Amino acid sequence: MGTQKKLAYESTEPLKTTIKRFCIVVIFSIAFAYIEAAVVVYLRTIFPSDGFSFPLTDFGTILQQKPLRFTEMGREAATIVLIFTGVWLFGRNRRQRFAYFLTIFAIWDIFYYVWLKVLIDWPASIMDWDILFLIPAPWASAVLYPVLISITMLIFAAAILYRDARGRPIKVTRADWLVFIIAAVIVVVSFYIPGRHITEPDYKSYFYWPLFALGHISAIAVFLKCLLKSKSLSE
Repeated sequence: MGTQKKLAYESTEPLKTTIKRFCIVVIFSIAFAYIEAAVVVYLRTIFPSDGFSFPLTDFGTILQQKPLRFTEMGREAATIVLIFTGVWLFGRNRRQRFAYFLTIFAIWDIFYYVWLKVLIDWPASIMDWDILFLIPAPWASAVLYPVLISITMLIFAAAILYRDARGRPIKVTRADWLVFIIAAVIVVVSFYIPGRHITEPDYKSYFYWPLFALGHISAIAVFLKCLLKSKSLSE
């Protein structure tokens, strides 16, 4: 009984308010994605038409232009700062802030590709390759894989916010957090390895999908475990 009272006390706002805030976050993220996509449209206009075709044979030459490289890396860092700023403003507690981080990142990433498709008709296929990030070195994969991660993040976020609004927050132990972190690192490594070989003809062979799947499935499994355990505690 005491546990139920504590969980109810931790609810910070009604579900209706949470839904409204979530919709605002989605709108913010879609607009943010457009800004990101617009930058890429400009870059593709500046550089040769084959400069973004894999394998990126001219990528090393482009990165040797230090002002451009540092500007792009700075833009990516600024993007992360903006995401965390939005997270802090939208969230009312740590659970909500984590959920809004997942939401902003997921919507931003998905609609980044949606806007590129609208603006320049790219990617032609979900299996087209893209540079995902440059810090501290290039990450790369087919578009499918970051989109899968983003869809998963969005589902996680919706579950966290729903239960938080109902006064039945998902409980996560330190061991669970450790598994989440390890899973995230595994996914990042699966992107980082092929990122080091994007100028080579056999760049695709360096993406190890079983490694990606291990990280992705591990994160889903521990989240489901936390969700089921939290449900049993609230009953």
